[in-house]
Amino acid sequence: MPDQAQPLDAADGTAQETGPADGREGTPAAGAPAPTPPPPAPAGAAETAQEGAGARDGATLAPKPASAPAPAPTPSAVRPVRTPGSVAPTRPGASSSRVRARLARLGVQRSSAYNPVLEPLLRVVRGNDPKGDSAQLRQIEAAYQVAERWHRGQKRKSGDPYITHPLAVTTILAELGMDPATLMAGLLHDTVEDTDYGLEQLRRDFGDQVALLVDGVTKLDKVKFGEAAQAETVRKMVVAMAKDPRVLVIKLADRLHNMRTMRYLKREKQEKKARETLEIYAPLAHRLGMNTIKWELEDLAFAILYPKMYDEIVRLVAERAPKRDEYLAVVTDQVQQDLRAARIKATVTGRPKHYYSVYQKMIVRGRDFAEIYDLVGIRVLVDTVRDCYAALGTIHARWNPVPGRFKDYIAMPKFNMYQSLHTTVIGPSGKPVELQIRTFDMHRRAEYGIAAHWKYKQEAVAGASKVRTDSPRSDKKDDAVNDMAWLRQLLDWQKETEDPGEFLESLRFDLSQSEVFVFTPKGDVIALPAGATPVDFAYAVHTEVGHRTIGARVNGRLVPLESTLDNGDTVEVFTSKAAGAGPSQDWLGFVKSPRARNKIRAWFSKERREEAVEQGKEAIARAMRKQNLPIQRVLTGDSLVTLAHEMRYPDISALYAAIGEGHITAQSVVQKLVDALGGEDGATEDIAEITTPTQGRTKRRKNADPGVIVKGESDVWVKLSRCCTPVPGDPIIGFVTRGNGVSVHRADCVNVEALSQQPERIIDVEWAPTQSSVFLVAIQVEALDRARLLSDVTRVLSDQHVNILSAAVQTSRDRVAISRFTFEMGDPKHLGHVLKAVRGVEGVYDVYRVTSGRQQR
Repeated sequence: MPDQAQPLDAADGTAQETGPADGREGTPAAGAPAPTPPPPAPAGAAETAQEGAGARDGATLAPKPASAPAPAPTPSAVRPVRTPGSVAPTRPGASSSRVRARLARLGVQRSSAYNPVLEPLLRVVRGNDPKGDSAQLRQIEAAYQVAERWHRGQKRKSGDPYITHPLAVTTILAELGMDPATLMAGLLHDTVEDTDYGLEQLRRDFGDQVALLVDGVTKLDKVKFGEAAQAETVRKMVVAMAKDPRVLVIKLADRLHNMRTMRYLKREKQEKKARETLEIYAPLAHRLGMNTIKWELEDLAFAILYPKMYDEIVRLVAERAPKRDEYLAVVTDQVQQDLRAARIKATVTGRPKHYYSVYQKMIVRGRDFAEIYDLVGIRVLVDTVRDCYAALGTIHARWNPVPGRFKDYIAMPKFNMYQSLHTTVIGPSGKPVELQIRTFDMHRRAEYGIAAHWKYKQEAVAGASKVRTDSPRSDKKDDAVNDMAWLRQLLDWQKETEDPGEFLESLRFDLSQSEVFVFTPKGDVIALPAGATPVDFAYAVHTEVGHRTIGARVNGRLVPLESTLDNGDTVEVFTSKAAGAGPSQDWLGFVKSPRARNKIRAWFSKERREEAVEQGKEAIARAMRKQNLPIQRVLTGDSLVTLAHEMRYPDISALYAAIGEGHITAQSVVQKLVDALGGEDGATEDIAEITTPTQGRTKRRKNADPGVIVKGESDVWVKLSRCCTPVPGDPIIGFVTRGNGVSVHRADCVNVEALSQQPERIIDVEWAPTQSSVFLVAIQVEALDRARLLSDVTRVLSDQHVNILSAAVQTSRDRVAISRFTFEMGDPKHLGHVLKAVRGVEGVYDVYRVTSGRQQR
């Protein structure tokens, strides 16, 4: 275990203690033993001590009778405490009164009779809030009692009672300074999942807030980690954070204790958990600003995954520690002297090196251990922001700064609210020294991150993040969430990204990215991933700005949209005012931010959906025609809807869109449909409507009359040929087929020449349309390509009350779209109105009827 780790073992009742910063009486300092009971006192003193305890619990006490005077004061006697409802001491002496009051409070703590197992935890809680209400401690104790009762009999892999785990997790949360509701949820976080203790019962016992936290942690634990499940788990973490970020804080504390006790698991499981920790939990802790958790998680995972390298780094650190500490003391003393001379009140400490960070610098940067470890780090904590810059000037006056190593994270905070001044100087003996200068408030946020909102909620949080996003601030959200631009962006991604795997990849990419800071023309700072482009910048400003971007200017010069931005660049983008403006598919090849990538994909998914649906319909119709399936019957029936549900699409439109976007083929869908209908024999049916001219056939459908009769014959089936789609008014001929009635063609059909080689099968036919006659018509539309063209044309055709059977679209290299539609009409005279209406669509320059022999405009 790394020497920076501060483990808690609830089984043996030890914990790391923290004391109050102001040194109030009655609270043990950090690392101090529990207070010892006072020596035996006379009976009267004992009674007065009980009075003090009763007064603290809110009891009203009567004065002691005069017949029972208190004994003479002795150093060991416990005197009454002046509290509401108690009698004031009558003896003078302010100094002795303070001593007696202190001893009385110690006696009260001893007489509270909390469960001794909880004493290490409660000691930390008291240290965080010395004036805390004892009722809250009783609630924490009640939560422990419930957890202990329901976990009774359960064991961990180590053989310890299971209750030691939630107790240790809760102590970690207390060390982070979390509120009582979070502590109670920490004690109960496994009860709903691992026992019969229900969520509703928990809500009745401890309230809605604790129940919400426990429910959030339980939902995260229900999904087992695997590559697919891991993505969904992280997605649920984000959803839980949207409701209450404390859910993730509990989860991180849970993972930290599990990592501390990982030695009891099998090697394979240890490595799996350690890898998850490095990939997901430690980066999330970093993003939430919880560096104390992040560092320990990294070191523990490093020790499991690379034990030999870990042991070697530990050995090297131990060997060089004495000389490094000696040099560190010299530097610290000189900094303190200079700051005192400048009348700057400051605390100067050395900054610890963490094993995993040393390893990363050795591997990633290719540097020697001596070069890394000999670089001394100093941290300077001051009271105000003004003192930060004053201290920086004082230090630079003593030692020369290294060019290019100064970073002002106070003016430009990091994504996780981190603020500090970073500089590197050439210190004594010519060795470089790294310095971090920040206020105490900034240091608390740097250590505890989002948890600092609860740990120091009574103090004003200075210097909120100035990094802009386009996410609106919501008064209903917690201030801690609102202060973290990255967390708001994460919530946006979760809403925009439908595929959990894609969301996880976006998160992993973002967690691993360094940042660049660029400026808007108005001087606002925007943080972007390293390697970002003007398109990434545009989407960071606002989604619509990104969609309409057509050009960019960086530092006053026009640049390509795919150019890379550097720190300090001033970026200006140009947007289009055209109604149909949108992003380009090419942008996906060079944008770096997950936000921009997700927004672009979402635009294409939404804007092109209607076109994809139409293309999917047309592809289905083509595939059906190849197998002679009844297109209209299938498309309007339940068979395709049922198939869509079986293929796990929410509706038939989603199935069409999937076909149109190329995710699945129309042929595979049609084949599944044929199989569902009982094979080809059961599914095959000629699409052309067939009928006889007589009115006596009961099987003929009312809308199946082709409107053609055969001269001299009264009972012959007639069908209109699809190759030339004749309509009333066209010259026609009839051709006797083998077993399928008479096929009617236009006289100028390209197939008539071949049919004429069998003159004995040519017969005379004539038009005799009725009200139930329906005819097929094919038209071709030529237009300049644009967004939503196909949607607009199909809408006009629908407004003309024609039933579209198929649509095919081709776009030439010069952006001319040629669309062909086949539809049913009852009155051919209406065709002229249809063609005129389509010509009115924006961009359409020609429309005509298509036959096999000629074109009709």
